[in-house]
Amino acid sequence: QVQLVESGGGLVQVGGSLRLSCAASGTTLGLDAMGWYRQAPGKLRELVAAISTSGRTKYAASVEGRFTISRDNAKNTLYLQMNSLKPEDTAVYYCSADYRPTMTPDNFWGQGTQVTVST
Repeated sequence: QVQLVESGGGLVQVGGSLRLSCAASGTTLGLDAMGWYRQAPGKLRELVAAISTSGRTKYAASVEGRFTISRDNAKNTLYLQMNSLKPEDTAVYYCSADYRPTMTPDNFWGQGTQVTVST
């Protein structure tokens, strides 16, 4: 099993930045893809970004050019740098991880961290 703990969420004004972190623990040996999803009230959970162990990345069109996903494999930590934040980025952000080489990781989930972008 893998445990994922997110941090870094909060309240930020439009145009501001936040950096989310996700620390993985447990049976992390063999973990492949990791990613960030988000869920806004009344909406389905959607993939924001994913990254493989080799560093290959995938982004949702709505965040391309504004968000950057990265990982430190030695520290088993995933990051999401979010710039130029918009009100529509407001959501609970979830970290995910998978043993499979997939760009939609969904084996394990964190508890989520709230991101609120105010006008």
